[in-house]
Amino acid sequence: MTDVLRSLDEARRGHRAQEPPEPLMRDLIGDLLRRTRTEQGRTLREVAEDSQVSLPYLSEIERGRKEASSEVLAAVYRSLGLSMADVLAAMYERTVAAPLQRAGGRLGDYRPARTVPVGAPAHQARIMSLAA
Repeated sequence: MTDVLRSLDEARRGHRAQEPPEPLMRDLIGDLLRRTRTEQGRTLREVAEDSQVSLPYLSEIERGRKEASSEVLAAVYRSLGLSMADVLAAMYERTVAAPLQRAGGRLGDYRPARTVPVGAPAHQARIMSLAA
């Protein structure tokens, strides 16, 4: 089953040998959950019980094998004391900030692919920057 999932992931990425592959959300989220849980010294069982998610399912989420619903993820985030802002910041760090720092760039050098039209409401600007 794992080989099938990896093959599908590779097919989705295409043949972009010169570009590093884009990480999958489920891998980023799973890594964040596992790192946070182990830094807190908590067991998988403790977090599963506290969030009311089955232990095997939480294990699959942490390993990036399952894409959990937003409700399930919210329960796990709450159990770990994470907010949505924490999760988004961690993903930003892994996907944008860290590669720029490794390449010698500065965060100020980053420009989103999409820009928000002049005069757009402030909340639209935030949404567009997260989507970019």
